[in-house]
Amino acid sequence: MSRAAAPTTAAALPTALALLIVYVVWGSTYLAIAYVVDTMPPFLSAGVRYLVAGAIMLGIVWTYGRLRRTDGERPTLAHWRSAAIIGTLLLLGGNGFVVLAEQPNMLSSGIAAVLVATVPIWLNLFDAILHRRRPSLLVLGGVAAGFVGVLILLLPTGGLSEVHPGGVALVMFATVSWAIGSLYQRRAPLPRNPQLGVGMEMAAGGAALLIVATLTGEPGRTDVATFSTESIVALVYLIVFGSLVAFSAYIWLLNNAPVATAATYAYVNPIVAVGLGALLRSEPLTPRTLLATAIIIGAVVAMVSGRPREVEAAGPAPEAAASD
Repeated sequence: MSRAAAPTTAAALPTALALLIVYVVWGSTYLAIAYVVDTMPPFLSAGVRYLVAGAIMLGIVWTYGRLRRTDGERPTLAHWRSAAIIGTLLLLGGNGFVVLAEQPNMLSSGIAAVLVATVPIWLNLFDAILHRRRPSLLVLGGVAAGFVGVLILLLPTGGLSEVHPGGVALVMFATVSWAIGSLYQRRAPLPRNPQLGVGMEMAAGGAALLIVATLTGEPGRTDVATFSTESIVALVYLIVFGSLVAFSAYIWLLNNAPVATAATYAYVNPIVAVGLGALLRSEPLTPRTLLATAIIIGAVVAMVSGRPREVEAAGPAPEAAASD
């Protein structure tokens, strides 16, 4: 019996390691973003992050092809058009507005992560609308629970709301943009090699972020001398671990584990983010924050676990840039 169980155990170890990486690293990216925007402009820092990560990913794909002595897949104009649309929706509209919302005096990293957890709810709702299906009671219940969780966060205490309404609006816009980009990606013409496609999307999204940063005057207001060591280290962490290491682990999960297993990042990441924010940045853990977190994550768990197998899909992870 011990010999029969060995292959199962051996197969479970890489899955457990990949899940651990996705849970912890992607959950920690919200904290890293908070450190970055302490002293760096939001769109400019996010643009640098994804442009550099995209260039590294494309370089890895090219180098791998050279080592195997193959020309590799060559992206077409249609591939680049899809990458530009997806990169703009996911990274500018999605991640960029989360970064904007995590600026000082707006949202804590934990609250931002909890709000981002509503992405699967929007995905299910928009998918039902796109296919002209009547949303199931599970989807409608998840949407209602998600809104209740958001309203609890915005509920005024002592005459003032503890959560910045503008920051909540920015993140909710980001979740809608992410959901739309995710649904578009499922049907868009993209390279067969997922690493090549994601590298293109990160590069395109990074370029879009830098364009917006330029249009809003961020480069002119930026003084590199004011960048803190914590911000620089956090940005490097986001490039290497958030956008490359964890993404590779997530792609491995999609190819070697059930989709429902990979999708569990959607409700584990907020828990990690809230815990790290409280531990390392002393972000407050109020009863209503915990209640809102439980309601939103509970809605996502119910929707992900109860989704019909024929329409089951993980969707791109927030830090995957274009897998998510």
